[in-house]
Amino acid sequence: MDTPEAAQILPAAEFRPPIKRGDINVLMARESPPTHVGIIDGCFLHAMSISPKEIIKAMNKGVQFFGSSSMGALRATELHRWGMTGVGDIFQMYHTGVVDADDEVAITFDPESLRALCVPMVNFRIAVRDLTERGLIEEHFGQRLLEVAKALYFPDRTIRNIFRELAKEFGDRVVDKYMRVYLEDAPDAKRDDAIRLLELIAAKTSVERKEPAMSGRAA
Repeated sequence: MDTPEAAQILPAAEFRPPIKRGDINVLMARESPPTHVGIIDGCFLHAMSISPKEIIKAMNKGVQFFGSSSMGALRATELHRWGMTGVGDIFQMYHTGVVDADDEVAITFDPESLRALCVPMVNFRIAVRDLTERGLIEEHFGQRLLEVAKALYFPDRTIRNIFRELAKEFGDRVVDKYMRVYLEDAPDAKRDDAIRLLELIAAKTSVERKEPAMSGRAA
């Protein structure tokens, strides 16, 4: 989901690049700071990641925070008890302890277009769960897909790389069939959760005058 598509759901929002340390303070220093902030993506390798304290400081001033998909899901899990709202399946996976590692949502992206260059591990987990429940892939194959994906360094987690490795074990014919299934039928959990976040903020701000600020692409 790109910014124009996201703006159709939440047209009043200001859409910003993946959040980094200091961004919330900049927003709060405005003459008219936002009343609602949604966090989707965030920086963590080449810039300092947004700190929980920065979010709490803004929440103490009355700003409502929502998180999903990636950095937003991580921070919402940490700050749920202080009032940050987590949205979507990825948040629930962290909140309930199904996953706990930061690399589960880590991706690399093009700095100019912000296009993702790999697939987050949580996307593979939710896709495998969905496809096996629907009988579209065998459980053993799905389990091996997750094991292969998890063993890769997160920037290397691409569909092509993972299915290439699986072909060594299952053969080209089986892997080609399942790769087509994955490409055609697998859900995009990060994107789906971002949409849920946008829809929730849209509902909550429908009678608000101040514009919400969104950090990170919708997926």
